[in-house]
Amino acid sequence: MTRFSRLIESIGQQRDKVIEYQTRMTELPALGPENGGTGEMPKALYLEGLLRELGVTDILRIDAPDPRVPDGVRPNVVARIPGASPRRLWILGHMDVVPPGELSYWKTDPWKVVVDGDKIRGRGVEDNQQAIVCGLLIAQELKAQGITPDLSLGLIFVSDEETSSRYGIHYILKTHADLFGPDDFVVVPDYGVADGSSIEISEKGQLWMRVEVLGHQCHASRPQEGRNSLVAAADMILHVRDLESIYAQVDPLFQPPCCTFVPTRHEENVPNINSLPGKDVFYIDCRILPGISHDDVLASAREIMEAVAERHGVTVDITTVTNAPASPATPPDSEVVLRLSAGIREIYGIEPHCAGSGGGTVAVGFRDMGIPAAVWASVVPTYHLANEYSLISRTIGDAQVLARMLFD
Repeated sequence: MTRFSRLIESIGQQRDKVIEYQTRMTELPALGPENGGTGEMPKALYLEGLLRELGVTDILRIDAPDPRVPDGVRPNVVARIPGASPRRLWILGHMDVVPPGELSYWKTDPWKVVVDGDKIRGRGVEDNQQAIVCGLLIAQELKAQGITPDLSLGLIFVSDEETSSRYGIHYILKTHADLFGPDDFVVVPDYGVADGSSIEISEKGQLWMRVEVLGHQCHASRPQEGRNSLVAAADMILHVRDLESIYAQVDPLFQPPCCTFVPTRHEENVPNINSLPGKDVFYIDCRILPGISHDDVLASAREIMEAVAERHGVTVDITTVTNAPASPATPPDSEVVLRLSAGIREIYGIEPHCAGSGGGTVAVGFRDMGIPAAVWASVVPTYHLANEYSLISRTIGDAQVLARMLFD
């Protein structure tokens, strides 16, 4: 039996470990301060200790200073296992998760794993603990079986992916870029389709706008004395769709193939019912096709919102929360795509294809540096939804696909 065959067979027997790792991580909510949490440190300490238990000795913690969290830092865990070649396959996962949202939508406690046949349910089990578990299974079985792969393996478990990546992969690339060799390549298991056939090689740009509407507060029984910021904001929200006709370009690599402009969050205004509000704040999530200027989109948004504001006698101010233009695409014939495609064919018996995504994965920083990065997983997907779940069989299968990439 070949080294690869031994590794694949042993990974295939790790259902109990998938459940164990998922259960432990889910019990450690890793919410960033923007999402009302205290950061990722407990999960990072668990993963760091687990890697040592598995026999991994080359472990590095890269802590990004952040005074908003109790520990004062946002942790990032890097683990390396040598292969016959110094060339390295990096597998990235993010430790932070999103809040569970409205708890009444959940069938069970979002922070307690529930196993139902092949499904494992809980907040974060798919986004992005499935990726972390894949990396752990490969590391575990390389060490347990005493196998030296052809390529070296690197695992990176980052913080802050769900908000800005400022304290995660961006900090790592800024302060420890020398970790990555010129011939290394990267897989980020943070996007995919249920059958695992889609390899993401390009992402839309990400632009988050904060829209502040200022009117004049008064008693709700005398609305003529005020300027209702909520009514004006509601009108502006309805006009966000005007951006779709201005930026109507289409790229079939992506689904949906167009730019998207979606009003999402609204901050609380007045706490009482009988006050007409004088200040409202809402947010717009924009995903911009490559080649479209974010500055142009911002200018168009300001023009649209200012026209609405004038009609309502209010003022409006638009600022950016996140502004990350699209990165260069990974070539479809790059080695990372070819190796990944070969693994998908061998393990899942299907023909993969290249695609684009809405953006926001940690692959962007690598592409900006010229390091080939592919984003891939076989997921339902249920990320950010109530009753988020992952398939145990697919976690194991994905780990086998990624393990295949380590062998020539």
